[in-house]
Amino acid sequence: MNWDIFCRVIDNHGDLGVTWRLARQIAVERAEPVRLWVDDASALAWMAPQGEPGVQLIDWSDPAAVREAATGPVPDVLIEAFGCDPALELVARFAARPGGIWLNLEYLSAEDFVEGLHGLPSPVMSGPGRGCTKYFFYPGFSDRTGGLLREAGLVQRQTRFDRSAWLAAQGVGWQGERLATLFCYEPPALAGWLADLCRADRPTRVLVAAGRTAEAVRAVLPQLPTDRGALQIQWLPHLAQPDFDHMLWAGDFNAVRGEDSLVRALWAGKPMVWHIYPQDDGVHHDKLDAWLDAMAAPPSVRAFHAGWNGRPGAPALAPFDDAMLADAARMARAARTRLFDQDDLLTRLVRFIAQKS
Repeated sequence: MNWDIFCRVIDNHGDLGVTWRLARQIAVERAEPVRLWVDDASALAWMAPQGEPGVQLIDWSDPAAVREAATGPVPDVLIEAFGCDPALELVARFAARPGGIWLNLEYLSAEDFVEGLHGLPSPVMSGPGRGCTKYFFYPGFSDRTGGLLREAGLVQRQTRFDRSAWLAAQGVGWQGERLATLFCYEPPALAGWLADLCRADRPTRVLVAAGRTAEAVRAVLPQLPTDRGALQIQWLPHLAQPDFDHMLWAGDFNAVRGEDSLVRALWAGKPMVWHIYPQDDGVHHDKLDAWLDAMAAPPSVRAFHAGWNGRPGAPALAPFDDAMLADAARMARAARTRLFDQDDLLTRLVRFIAQKS
């Protein structure tokens, strides 16, 4: 099959991270050509610096590139990621050829509505795609959803991973201290958490991701004790996706944000906290609660997430202690085992396409 995937980069490159992983998995595991239409592919310079044979990038912001691409092969599968409305020039040719499958790849959520909406048809009533049918495809955490992105060979890669060697290659002078990785927005509890690590009995080295995370940490540094005590802060460069995975595998505790890094933290199987994208109306707390329910999160882990995400009425920071970390570790291992027993997203996607074809 020929695949076209459309992505608009809305915020923090998360949409691009998801669609690149999907495009790459199709090209590598199915050996099928993929065209990835992106309006801002600049992050791929560090996210995927070597590209991937079989994945063609199309600059969606360049009218000439769009016109040229629209005259190319008509895709068998058209994926609009997160409701981004594909290029109309391509939609017109796609609609004129019967048999194609049009999918709306939605955002990841554990909320109840996902199972009910996954796979539902949505007739196109206007525009060049009139008469076609889109299908909603919802990633998720249960067998009644679209599943999670997971490439073949992931377990083997993790088994071969050498933490000491990888850290040394990143210039991290690790001496056996606890490692925490930090990839976040601006969590309300960030300053308090780092200050507590300064005063802790156990030394902790925090690996800080480049970009918005590093800016958030620098903003709260004046609030930390002059003597950072047990805390060491290590600034990392932008990491390609494989090395981002390695960072999470190296961590004893992972703080992640958004969608792509959440899934990668689940595959890492380490204690973690998720900084969900904050929304003005507060509905992100409902989404967070649904995910914690799906993970069967114990009270200590729920309390830490509430403080980290600034839930109204929650303490500013719940205990970051051995008991909470042990609870989080059990939760992570159980979730990873259960999710690995399910088919991955691409497997379910191909099965869905075969059914609808």
